[in-house]
Amino acid sequence: MLPALALLWALVLGAERSPANSLPRLRLSFQELWARHGLRTFSLPRTCCYEALLLDEERGRLFVGAQNHVASLSLDNISKQDKKLAWPAPVEWREECNWAGKDISAECVNFVKLLHPYNRTHLYVCGTGAFHPVCGFLEVGYRMEEPMLKLVVNSLEDGKGKSPYDPKHRAASVLVGQELYSGVATDLMGRDFTIFRSLGRRPNLRTEQHDSRWLNEPTFVKVFWIPESENPDDDKIYFFFREVAVEGNPGLGRASVSRIGQICRNDLGGQRSLVNKWTTFLKARLVCSVPGVDGASDSVFDELRDVFLLPTKDRRSPLLYAVFSTSSNVFQGSAVCVYSMNDVRRAFLGPFAHKEGPNYQWVSYQGRVPYPRPGMCPSKTFGTFGSTKDFPDDVIQFARNHPLMYNPILPVGGRPIFLQTGIDYSFTQIVADRVAATDGHYDVLFIGTDIGTVLKVISVPKDSWQSTEGLLLEELQVFENAVAIINMQISSKRHQLYVASQSGISQLPLHRCAAYGRACAECCLARDPYCAWDGAACTRYLPNTKRRYRRQDVRNGDPNILCSGDPPRQTLLEKKLFGVEGSSTFLECQPKSLQAQVLWTYQRASDSPRTQVHLDDRVIQIDRGLLLLSLGPQDTGFYHCHATEHGFTQPLRRFTLRVVGAHQAEQLTRGEEAQGMGAGSPASHKLWYRDFLQLVDAPGRGGGGPMCPPSWSSAKEPHLPSVLGPRPKGHKWKHLEEKRKGRNRRTHPPDPPRADRGPRSATQ
Repeated sequence: MLPALALLWALVLGAERSPANSLPRLRLSFQELWARHGLRTFSLPRTCCYEALLLDEERGRLFVGAQNHVASLSLDNISKQDKKLAWPAPVEWREECNWAGKDISAECVNFVKLLHPYNRTHLYVCGTGAFHPVCGFLEVGYRMEEPMLKLVVNSLEDGKGKSPYDPKHRAASVLVGQELYSGVATDLMGRDFTIFRSLGRRPNLRTEQHDSRWLNEPTFVKVFWIPESENPDDDKIYFFFREVAVEGNPGLGRASVSRIGQICRNDLGGQRSLVNKWTTFLKARLVCSVPGVDGASDSVFDELRDVFLLPTKDRRSPLLYAVFSTSSNVFQGSAVCVYSMNDVRRAFLGPFAHKEGPNYQWVSYQGRVPYPRPGMCPSKTFGTFGSTKDFPDDVIQFARNHPLMYNPILPVGGRPIFLQTGIDYSFTQIVADRVAATDGHYDVLFIGTDIGTVLKVISVPKDSWQSTEGLLLEELQVFENAVAIINMQISSKRHQLYVASQSGISQLPLHRCAAYGRACAECCLARDPYCAWDGAACTRYLPNTKRRYRRQDVRNGDPNILCSGDPPRQTLLEKKLFGVEGSSTFLECQPKSLQAQVLWTYQRASDSPRTQVHLDDRVIQIDRGLLLLSLGPQDTGFYHCHATEHGFTQPLRRFTLRVVGAHQAEQLTRGEEAQGMGAGSPASHKLWYRDFLQLVDAPGRGGGGPMCPPSWSSAKEPHLPSVLGPRPKGHKWKHLEEKRKGRNRRTHPPDPPRADRGPRSATQ
């Protein structure tokens, strides 16, 4: 076997395919998104860590908090109409931070962590302030036409309990009724974690200090305000975080668990116990796992990464979409689970967890629960107590000792709606959009990863509308480098997605209908609720417009039904190839959809029946096409490439291959030279493949050279040198033929002789 072909054979055998569950239908690179699909970017020079994002639809602005800066960007195009505000830490704070052993350039600066709308004209903003947390107000105005960005200097105040000291620590907060509820570390060493209420007129409250039953080394993820009833006194704040499990088995080491915690908005603390502490704090475990088969243990995704609250018609019952990863060194993967607020409330009304017995095991508490039930808000809806300060002492004492609920909160359907295992990246962020389609409403999920990609997933019914599964539509490289996505915001009104990383911000549309293809079948197979076939192209689906030819079927995606009456609009690409007997050739055919399966059929003659191509050690099917080694006369014929997806098969390409012997090929070429090739005719009709064979057979060449093309991505011309035919213009091996004829037509002159350079050898 030729050296170059041996290397090619090794590459074919050594290539690893991506796991089936990790393949999107469409994969778009950063360059493709930038050139053809409306990707926009924003970054500041010498600035990093774009961690805080605030989407303001009314003003049409995206507010961004980063290192030493706050920026105001246009929601329509973040690359334009930007306003920047420098907010560095004072010099004396930076010097003090440096004296404490921190890095002067990487840590002793002001990282903006919080951005919240405060009123119609101002935002509330907090930063680390070089390990001196600081907060204040930003004046942003209220007119879209005249955006402004001004720091109110005399409003700056201590940010302890609002922003973390350390830029590596996460902070989660929500501003409700001019009161800030935050989950944060409140000390320099990052050991005192608390859920804290500040601002407003009511007293500041926090969780019990240094009590692992309340919080045990937590990492706060998100905070939401969710109404409980029509009575605002029943409103609750829900905290999502992960922590070290206190109920775990000590013999198994530190186990990470995901939590949801609740507090009442009208909590005022206790009168004699839990003074200035929460009296309504409870927490429960969030479970996202795949049930085991035949009694096997569950595959648990134990580390909560992000949560998105998707509103529904009932504002008291939103859906909670959460992304998880694993802390296991054996089982690697990420998952998306969705939770209902009814299940959350049911868990907080269930039994409390209690530690008892000789081994101090955690069990369900079976004793008497005092009245009013711990965790209930003081209101006229559920009782007669007007304030938490009126709660009896036994209620306060029980709440202090039993903050954990016994029953976990399971996802809707009992399992993840979308998961990926055996992948080399993790999910980090999630946002969702509810989209109206012809056959119902669908939730479209946009999932950020730690390698700078966004996965577009739709949740579709599996067997019934109660059982759903996630379909991966697109994988989008929204950053040029593989950086972790640390924040995401979505604008359903403008159909735009905003993604943040350490290096900058990216913006892209929610849909790219034209990218799916130019045929009805391709548009239908995409199953994208944003898109539909309008009779001529795959375009944006608008539920309020009526078009005669508009076709969409997200649930089934069956082109046999929707596109049966449409004439084929895509011309079948045909290609004629000549191959030399004993050499190899490559038939390149790759469907647009990565989820499609390629089927090859063969005809000896145009009137012969088609048969499926038999694969063996000489006929090899790889990702980009069909590789034929050691060609023989029996390989002459017609090869058809088909794409099969979701039960639908469509033709893609047709190849006509003629295999000739070496003497016959030379005679054919001489015949070409004799026909119409006078003086001055171009040399492009020479037998150019002989130069390649000479290079491949030349001793001392390691298997590289022309036989190892950098890419097989071209759909116009295969890159393997054994494929014969007229050499195209500008061919990269043109100089080989010219050198053989003694005429070097390269535009640049040859290298000048150097004293330290000896005569070149043949291999140079």
